[in-house]
Amino acid sequence: MKGRAVLVALLLAGCTTVGPNHSVPDAAVPSQYAEPHDAQGLSDAELASWWRQFGDPQLDSLIARAIALNLDVQSAAARIREARARELVAGARNLPTLDAQASATRQRISENAIPTPPGAGAPGSGGAFGLPGSEFNTFRLGLDASWEIDLFGGTRRGIEAAGARTGAATWTRRDLQATAAAEVANAYFTLRTVQDRMANAKADLDRQNREEQLRQARFKGGLINGIDVEQQKSDAAIAAAELPALRAQADAQIHAIGLLTGTTPEALIAELSPARTIPASPTIPAGLPSDLLRRRPDIRAAEREVAAATADIGVATADLYPRISLTAAPALVSTALTSLLDWGSRSYSLGASLLWPLFDGGKARANIEVANARQEQALIAYRKSVLTALKDVEDALSRTQADRDRLTDLARSHEAATRAEALSRTRFRGGLVTYSEVLTNQGKRLSVEKQMIETRGALARDSVALFKALGGGWPEQQP
Repeated sequence: MKGRAVLVALLLAGCTTVGPNHSVPDAAVPSQYAEPHDAQGLSDAELASWWRQFGDPQLDSLIARAIALNLDVQSAAARIREARARELVAGARNLPTLDAQASATRQRISENAIPTPPGAGAPGSGGAFGLPGSEFNTFRLGLDASWEIDLFGGTRRGIEAAGARTGAATWTRRDLQATAAAEVANAYFTLRTVQDRMANAKADLDRQNREEQLRQARFKGGLINGIDVEQQKSDAAIAAAELPALRAQADAQIHAIGLLTGTTPEALIAELSPARTIPASPTIPAGLPSDLLRRRPDIRAAEREVAAATADIGVATADLYPRISLTAAPALVSTALTSLLDWGSRSYSLGASLLWPLFDGGKARANIEVANARQEQALIAYRKSVLTALKDVEDALSRTQADRDRLTDLARSHEAATRAEALSRTRFRGGLVTYSEVLTNQGKRLSVEKQMIETRGALARDSVALFKALGGGWPEQQP
């Protein structure tokens, strides 16, 4: 009866899993964003491939290549495979181990030693016996099996932690996919901005050269002095000096896109060198802040890290409790190879052991404190990732709205500058003003156009930042 009571107690203990259970941490998010926005929000499929909303097939192609070939993304995929293998390692501890053994030994009994009594020797050795000075062979063929019973769930918590870390690695890969897509788009829009700037700079250089020609003619006619001519030469040289810097900047963006797509820096020069204008930026409804908890890969990865750290507490706590192991070692042992497979050569040992640490200098409890502290750090990191996500969205909403307001004001300025240039051309044709006035008004228009180009580029990049902040850019999000 006592033995059965002990067995029942052990079985009941086997239902215990020590340590806290994980639950998704609470995250205080506001019901609305502070910046004005559309609360309707984009669908998951729209956010997954947000770059398509710019309507630029070349951008679509580059981002698809980056998601597939980016080296950081590939490295993250390898880390997922590593994490899945660690899951198998953790799960193997919950299963019995079985080893096959075969041995052949030659022994000689010392003439000056006490004869080995029958039954002595290592378990499963067959109890070798011989007279002093005798020699004999021993052949052994057997199995060694052992199983540590996971009574208090330490192994189960280890499996749980390994699975959570696989989830974190998966979400980290998705975050890197989103980052790669955003970085390609940023470099692409910067490239197109620089190319538009180059066209604007060339137009302004042509204007400066025409103004220089006019001043040269007026100087020869004695209408102006040489200072005006030299000043205009200086202005034209400054305008010319802007072009090499812009070309170098364009090349740098092409090189960056090459690296992001997993190719050599110069591989995309032929493809991207032809100039294209900056595509129009779409209007982006931000939706609700609570959507970030589901859509942001970095938040999801942080939550999985909390789950892993919570399970680690259970792994550490299990070290306070006893461990029970079962062992079995069936074998065939004989002094002659011809009789090794006979029924009489059978040998076996069965055993059970209990290991209960009584004193370890506080090591086990210190490990629990370590695990608790790491869980606290993971919780803080999770809360920080949520706050960072909210900040990212608010910043992007503010910048995109500022860009649109600035573009509206610049558009009015451009209309006025264009009308002023047209009027000066009409007055020049009527002989009322010199051509210098036409060139001056053209310069004002080109200056406004330069600001508009820069602002359109900023709006495109800020739109990319908003898409990423909302949790877009990882293809698995698509249905």
